[in-house]
Amino acid sequence: MILREEKMTYSQWLSAQFTFRVQKISVDAGFTCPNRDGKVGTGGCTFCNNLSFNPRYCDSKKSIRQQLEEGKRFFARKYPEMKYLAYFQAYSNTYAPLETLRRRYEEALETEDVVGLVIATRPDCADKDTLDYLGKLAKETFLVVEYGVETANDETLRRINRGHTFAQAQRAIRESAERGITTSAHVILGLPGEDREESIRQAPIISRLPITLLKLHQLQIVRGTRLAKQYAEHPFPLYSLEDYLQLVKDYTALLRPDIIIERYISQTPDHLLIAPRWGIKNHEFADMLR
Repeated sequence: MILREEKMTYSQWLSAQFTFRVQKISVDAGFTCPNRDGKVGTGGCTFCNNLSFNPRYCDSKKSIRQQLEEGKRFFARKYPEMKYLAYFQAYSNTYAPLETLRRRYEEALETEDVVGLVIATRPDCADKDTLDYLGKLAKETFLVVEYGVETANDETLRRINRGHTFAQAQRAIRESAERGITTSAHVILGLPGEDREESIRQAPIISRLPITLLKLHQLQIVRGTRLAKQYAEHPFPLYSLEDYLQLVKDYTALLRPDIIIERYISQTPDHLLIAPRWGIKNHEFADMLR
């Protein structure tokens, strides 16, 4: 199988949206998820520990503005002329009454040098009123809605306690794109029960979604998760770096060439990561892939 020719990298795509350099700053808006609070389940996804991707300045006890200002100070040392995107990353960031969402997003946009929003959420947390509002917001500012799809296999979704179906992901992404919202999908390769062949089977299915951006992550075993307990009790295979590299090569060859791949691997802080321990960064993996 030939390597998919990368038409545009994520950084190139982002540069095409702005005339200046931009950086995402994560914020924790104090939301939760419907598979944590009992609406569709409890305990959350088996693989999830939000501490694995929240930076130190990201704290729901602080206001949105305070988190953004602290994030700006962190990045300004490197790029003084930077502008910023508020990245609502922790948990499900459309899972609240519309007026609450409006206040959180507008507080972010009113912060100096914040020029847009990236909102991570679940497909079952995108009702009509919320999407209508986001569609209007997308006409006024830069906006990306990032959906945790994880897999196109409903049996796997049940196994990882995801609490939604792939059909719900298809609906949410389609209805977002119809409103002019730039959409992103998040997919994990190597989930329990999914081998290389199953991932390759899903690639054309994911490719048919009306997404602009795609994040690929290798499965990681993170401390403090139910998956870590399952892995300790009954170890299951994880990809080696070499095998994952080959999988991503073949998976991406089946994607539409206009899909922008934002990330190929995830990096969990060392003190939280159990396995696999590859010791490389996303840009290094991208270089290996090329």
